[in-house]
Amino acid sequence: MDDNQRRQFEAKLLEKQQELVDKVKKSEEYGREAESEEESPDLVDKASSSYTKEFMFRLSNSDRQLLQMVNAAIDRIRNGQYGVCQNCEESINEKRLEAVPWARLCRDCQELQEQGRL
Repeated sequence: MDDNQRRQFEAKLLEKQQELVDKVKKSEEYGREAESEEESPDLVDKASSSYTKEFMFRLSNSDRQLLQMVNAAIDRIRNGQYGVCQNCEESINEKRLEAVPWARLCRDCQELQEQGRL
């Protein structure tokens, strides 16, 4: 992978990073708003608010995990390890990186991990 490709992937990852940071902030703000509305005496409103908070928590948790993967990919770019499978140390296919720029495993190793064999 040449420097130009690395810069393109880094730009893509930095954009995704900002998108996720904004999304996490919004979900946290919404959770705080829902919490302040919880003083409602209506049980239906309380149940709805509770469900919404739980949904937003799950959403922000998965976004946080994705943000960690994006941050790790940015670190790999900066230390020269981007595009190399962290298991078998073979190059990760460029099409895979186009689809999932934060991928840390090649397709074969990813399949092994999903099968619980890695």
